[in-house]
Amino acid sequence: MAVLAGSVLAACGSDSGSGGGGNTGGGGGSAENAKVAFLMPDLASTRYELQDKPLFEAKMKQLCPSCEVIYQNADSDAAKQQQQANSALAQGVKAIVIDPVDSAAAATIVKTAQSQQVPVIAYDRPIPATPADHYISFDNEKIGAMIAQSLVDHLKKENAEGGILQVNGSPTDAAAGLIKKGIHSAVDPSGFKLLAEYDTPDWQPEKAQTWVSGQITQFKDQIVGVVAANDGTGGGSIAAFKAAGVKVPPVTGNDAEIAAAQRVISGDQYNTISKPIKIVAEAAADTAYQFMQGKKPAGKDTLYDTPSQLFVPTVVTRENIKEVLFDSQIMKAADVCTGEYAKGCDELGIK
Repeated sequence: MAVLAGSVLAACGSDSGSGGGGNTGGGGGSAENAKVAFLMPDLASTRYELQDKPLFEAKMKQLCPSCEVIYQNADSDAAKQQQQANSALAQGVKAIVIDPVDSAAAATIVKTAQSQQVPVIAYDRPIPATPADHYISFDNEKIGAMIAQSLVDHLKKENAEGGILQVNGSPTDAAAGLIKKGIHSAVDPSGFKLLAEYDTPDWQPEKAQTWVSGQITQFKDQIVGVVAANDGTGGGSIAAFKAAGVKVPPVTGNDAEIAAAQRVISGDQYNTISKPIKIVAEAAADTAYQFMQGKKPAGKDTLYDTPSQLFVPTVVTRENIKEVLFDSQIMKAADVCTGEYAKGCDELGIK
């Protein structure tokens, strides 16, 4: 965690120069009383309402007490997100931070904003077709590789014999494509057969559950593990095995949602990824504020011809969940160790 904190401070601190190759400069001048749009993609992942929004707003208020954050959630509707972006532009925002529903469709939002000299910061998910002015995220390809390699190592340690299901994210999400690529980099050479894979529309857990249910019927006890691209699809996968009345194999996740932490503690989910949202939310606010002041923040990385800040997350299993999520105060035991999960928390010393 100390390394992560240092990374974000270093990245933010290096952004105040004039380098970086962004397409717009934010118009220059004072950011006092300025507006910034924070456009999130869906409600299927609880993180956007519970973490990203309040953390971004808090950091922006700290940086610019007189600035206004215009927050909108598109609820998995790309057309709705387009309307929200147009509305924000009409309200005179000086920067847009957007986590796109559809990475291809979001190119139109980038072009429209940049034509009005409003910089666009792609957040969490990249926009490959038309370079945004900046991109801030955890390294999604590395996330895919990390959760898959963690599972593969565990299966080999257990001398498992059989194959793996791969439950990817939304086919319209470029970040999901990067996670998928990372997963393949670990699964393909692993020696375990990839039985089948699925791109989950809109990341919907119910759709992942339905697909996995069909695979259980087809492959039965050949399935020794499931690489799910996030906690929602992981939860849907686990629900499918439970509904079928069969043993749940090791299942991955990503996002470290509270429900996922509970499943890891109980043993239902093998791993998740800790991506402290505070890191990316505050980096996005810092970068947006610089654009609003007319600066061009430089990126430490470049992805899709976009100056980028890509942070490295941490794989969480039952072995290190106490240290990574609770000792670091990312989560509180009072929020997680409820009801049936209290016993598992006691076993792991989580208080």
